[in-house]
Amino acid sequence: MKKLTVALILTSLLFGNACAKSIVKKDSNPDIEKLNRVLAGMSQKCKDAIPNGDAEEFLADLYKVLDSEKECSSSDLSPFYLIDKKHYVGADYVPKGLIHLEKNPYYEINKNNLSLRPEAFAALEKLGQAAKNDGVTLTVSSTYRSYEYQKNLFQYWVSVDGLEEAERESAREGTSQHQLGMALDFAPVDDAFDKTPGGQWVYKHAAEYGWSLSFPQGYEDVTGFRWECWHFRYIGVEACRFQKKWFSDVQQFMIEFLNSWKSNN
Repeated sequence: MKKLTVALILTSLLFGNACAKSIVKKDSNPDIEKLNRVLAGMSQKCKDAIPNGDAEEFLADLYKVLDSEKECSSSDLSPFYLIDKKHYVGADYVPKGLIHLEKNPYYEINKNNLSLRPEAFAALEKLGQAAKNDGVTLTVSSTYRSYEYQKNLFQYWVSVDGLEEAERESAREGTSQHQLGMALDFAPVDDAFDKTPGGQWVYKHAAEYGWSLSFPQGYEDVTGFRWECWHFRYIGVEACRFQKKWFSDVQQFMIEFLNSWKSNN
C-alpha cells in the first residue's frame, strides 16, 4: 500500500490545495480515512505539533497504545480518559480498587491519606525503585482526590488568590486528573521541584515507567493550567512513547486525539 505522511494529510485537508489530488481513495486503508477526519478536527496548535511522518507508522504506533489499555481494568475509566475544564466526571465517581500508599522502601510519602488505582500504584513502585537505584528519593505529596475534596480545595485557593488566579492553578470539582486516581504530585509542590534532583530525574525517566507531565511550560492555553512541574499522570509506556514521537510530548494533545479517535466512526 502506498505510504502517506501525516504532513500530506494535513496539507490536503486543512489548507485546501486546489492543485493537489485527494490523497484518500476509495480503496485506501479505512483507518487512514479516519485519521484524515480526526486530524482535521484537532486544534491548529495540535496540528502544528505533529511532525512529518508516515501515516501507516503513526497508525501502527496508535494501535499499540490502544492495545495497552488491556493492561488496565476494563471495569474502570480508560487510562486515557479526557478530563479537563470541558470534560469531567461526576460527584459519584470513585476509582475502583484504590490502594493506600504506606511507608515503603521505594519512595517517601508526606501524607497519610494517599491512594492510587492499582495500575498507577504498581508503576509508581517501579519508578521509585529506579530512582532509588540512581541515588534519588522521590516524595509523593498528593494522589487521588474525591470530588468533594477538590471542591473544597478549589474554594480554598479562590479565598487565597482570587478566582482568576485559582482557575490557573487549581481544578474545579469533577475536572481534576486527581479524581481519576491515576495522577500524583511530587514534593515540593511548587516551582522549586524543577531544580531538585528528584525533579531532574523524573523529567528524564518518568516516561520509561508510563508517567507523563500533565501541564508543561508554555501550554497554559492548551491545558487550561499554568506550568506544574510536579504533576504527573500515569498513561503507560506505549502512550508516553506515542506522545513524545507524534505530539511534541504534550499529553493534552495526545489525550484529545485519542478521545476523538474513539468517538469518530
